[in-house]
Amino acid sequence: MAGIIGKKIGMTSIFSADGKNIPCTLIEAGPCVVTQVKTSEKDGYEALQIGYGEKKDKNTPNPMKGHFKKAKTTPKRKLVEFPVFNDLSLGDTVLVDVFKEGDFVDVAGTSKGKGFQGVVKRHGFRGVGDKTHGQHNRLRAPGSIGAASYPARVFKGMRMAGQMGNVRVTTTNLEVVKVLADRNIIAIKGSVPGAKGSFVIIQK
Repeated sequence: MAGIIGKKIGMTSIFSADGKNIPCTLIEAGPCVVTQVKTSEKDGYEALQIGYGEKKDKNTPNPMKGHFKKAKTTPKRKLVEFPVFNDLSLGDTVLVDVFKEGDFVDVAGTSKGKGFQGVVKRHGFRGVGDKTHGQHNRLRAPGSIGAASYPARVFKGMRMAGQMGNVRVTTTNLEVVKVLADRNIIAIKGSVPGAKGSFVIIQK
């Protein structure tokens, strides 16, 4: 299993060989540095920790400075663990060429936060009914949310108004359309979670 950390640049479209317009998301993926190699003997499991993005020394705690110093690299903004893939050691660089055109990948990121939203926007309710028959201000109302004296409570998981977005989302089986290794850019078919400039994790 290969993986890399990237930053979402935005969306564009690419024309295929048969003239179809394919919507794509551009991601600046890597270069990432292996900052820790975890082993079964020492840590109880095997994994590679890789880092991406530059971080100022003054904003890095001293223990983390020592952590990055072991890997002989500068402080990184984003650290992610992956199951061991390839024969990489501490301080090695992971580039976007771990993927190739035609691969299918999973992309995880933090979705855009939309604040506190009602049931129409959050869950797709259509409202209580029309504004005829004496009703008013009921077009976006949730309607009844519970039973009567029994059970005298609202069940957990009820679809109601609340915080929308700003959660970790993984989109699976997205096709890699193009890899620009010289610019550390990968074009993935379709949309991926997150706003422009947000971190995403790509795995296959």
